[in-house]
Amino acid sequence: MNCVLCRHGDTLPGIVTVTLQREQSTLIIKGVPADVCVNCGEYYLSEAITGKVLKLAEDAVQKGAEVEILRFAA
Repeated sequence: MNCVLCRHGDTLPGIVTVTLQREQSTLIIKGVPADVCVNCGEYYLSEAITGKVLKLAEDAVQKGAEVEILRFAA
């Protein structure tokens, strides 16, 4: 796929770190599979991976985590 952001690079499968913030909670998820632009580094998550990442984030917020660092598990 061609990168939507820079419009110059193609994306290849890779692993990224996703950082999310909501209110007072910050969640860092390492080892997330994504398509990564070889030119600018922008990453794109599949619908299934996005669902899992958002579930992890919601769980962290619900338990009151201020900062949470997790390793993604498929």
